[in-house]
Amino acid sequence: MNEHADNGPLPGRLRPGTRVLIMTAVEAEREAVLRGLRGDGRFDTALAGVGPASAAARTAMALAAGEYGLAVSAGIGGGFTGRAEVGSLAVATEIVAADLGAQTPDGFLAVDELGFGSSRIPADEELAGRFAEALRAAGLAACAGPVLTVSTATGTAETAAELARRVPGAAAEAMEGFGVAAAAQLCGVPVLELRAVSNAVGPRDRAAWRIREALEALEAASKILTEVL
Repeated sequence: MNEHADNGPLPGRLRPGTRVLIMTAVEAEREAVLRGLRGDGRFDTALAGVGPASAAARTAMALAAGEYGLAVSAGIGGGFTGRAEVGSLAVATEIVAADLGAQTPDGFLAVDELGFGSSRIPADEELAGRFAEALRAAGLAACAGPVLTVSTATGTAETAAELARRVPGAAAEAMEGFGVAAAAQLCGVPVLELRAVSNAVGPRDRAAWRIREALEALEAASKILTEVL
C-alpha cells in the first residue's frame, strides 16, 4: 500500500496493518468470501445472522472484541432492474433502512421524517468509489449506489417500484447492511457494503434465482477487495 510520508494513507486506502471485519448473514456467503480472501491475514469474517437486529448485535460484539479499521457487510441480495442485474455486484454509497418508519394515510414516512433519527448511514465514500472502479477494471459488472436494508424481503413489483421511488438510484436490497453499519457507526469504524445479485427485487420467482453465480461473483469481488485495501 502507498502512504504519504507525513499525512497518512492515500485517499481510499487503509493504513498498513489495518484489520478489516467482514460480516455475512450465512455460512455459504462466508465461505465464498474466504475463498476470495485467500488467507489474507488482515481480514476476519463472522456471521451476522439474518436481519438487521441480529447483524447489529453480532457486529457490535465482534467490533468490541478486536481492533478494526473497517467493517464490511457482504453477501448476496436482490438487485433493482436497470441498476444491478442478476450476476452483477453492487457497492453501497449509502446504507438505507428502507422500511424503518411508519405507514400513514398519505404514504410511508421514514424515521427521518418522524424526527426519530436517521434511516441512512453513508459508506466510506473514497473506499466505495475505489472498490467499484476496481471491480469494473477487473471485468466484473458492478455499480455503486444506495443499498437498502429491509426486514421483509420485497415480493411484489409494486413494492419494488415504491422503494425505487423513495430511494432514487437504489442498486440492491438485502437484510443486514444497516445493522452492520449502525454497529460500526457506534464504534467509530467506517463501513462498506457489497452485494452480489442473485435475483431481481420484486416478485419472488425462485426458479429465476442464480445463487451459485452470485456466490461466485462474491468470491471474485472479495479477491479484488484485498487488492483495493
